[in-house]
Amino acid sequence: MTEFFGRHSGHEQVVFCADEPSGLKVIIAIYSTALGPALGGTRFHPYPSEDAALTDALNLSTAMAYKAALAGLDLGGGKAVIIGDPDQDKTEALLRAYGRFIQSLGGRYITACDVGTYSPDMDVIARECEFVTGRTVEQGGAGDSSVLTAYGVFQGMRAGVERLWGTPNLRGRRVGIAGVGKVGRHLVEHVLGAGAEAVVTDVSPQALAEVRRTHPQVEVVDDSSKLVRSDIDIFAPCALGGALDEETVSVLRARLVCGGANNQLAHPGIDKMLEERAILYAPDYLVNAGGLIQVADELHGFSFERAKARAARILETTHRVFDLASEEGVPPAVAADRLAERRIAEVGRLRSIWLRR
Repeated sequence: MTEFFGRHSGHEQVVFCADEPSGLKVIIAIYSTALGPALGGTRFHPYPSEDAALTDALNLSTAMAYKAALAGLDLGGGKAVIIGDPDQDKTEALLRAYGRFIQSLGGRYITACDVGTYSPDMDVIARECEFVTGRTVEQGGAGDSSVLTAYGVFQGMRAGVERLWGTPNLRGRRVGIAGVGKVGRHLVEHVLGAGAEAVVTDVSPQALAEVRRTHPQVEVVDDSSKLVRSDIDIFAPCALGGALDEETVSVLRARLVCGGANNQLAHPGIDKMLEERAILYAPDYLVNAGGLIQVADELHGFSFERAKARAARILETTHRVFDLASEEGVPPAVAADRLAERRIAEVGRLRSIWLRR
């Protein structure tokens, strides 16, 4: 296990862990433990380079810290990225080796599911590690965290719709969903249930076929570039990050962006470009916090109803962010950052008050 130095990112700790016999290569990034231990999922992805994996780990762990702060959780932010193809490289030995590395951090980092990892994987990791959430229901866990992730995104979407059109009712709206895997598939159900139309795309033919099988009324387009140019009211990026870049924003016809993907803004400045085009952006780490809320509840003995009630508050928090953005004349992404940073500073400061154990 090797510490990374030399890249200033504001992180407390970044480590590279490798186990050659199992093929494990993983980067664990801990952005902050000011509010509590860093909780964040494990992403298993065939990154083109270690530098690309490191960049993703740094960005994702930062977002997790802000996400936990806005969700009102007593948790910090972390993320792990395993370099490899989960379909080819994932084995019991690799996952258990990974679990031992998490255990060696002594509780500073708690893992969960992310792209390329699932609840049964968490059960395997837990055979070597006590700091695991997102486990299967059979093992006393919360199961698939994408359920409440999608629910929270839908609450943020309702807030955005009310901000733009005066009512949280989505009936008659046209929602474009890019990525109908874990979160996007559940979001389709919420959108259709609210009386809206859904237009979807995905790189996976299997994912599209499954959505069409269960919801034949859904419209399918070939790729995301066609989706953003189509006549939609709401754009919901629900795949990997970086979906909003200059090219996409310049042709986007939607009035609201609200999706489940992490790190949707390709780089700083995109939020201002959205504002200049009068496109309301619901910050990703604000609206997709439902999954974090779900696995965090598992730490206290999981109750789905309790977690769902907390995820429902994303509606109220999204309104708070939009209000602050209007009051201070900044994009919603900046307003969300300010709210999160304020809580991290104000509540995190209390750790300096010594308590006898």
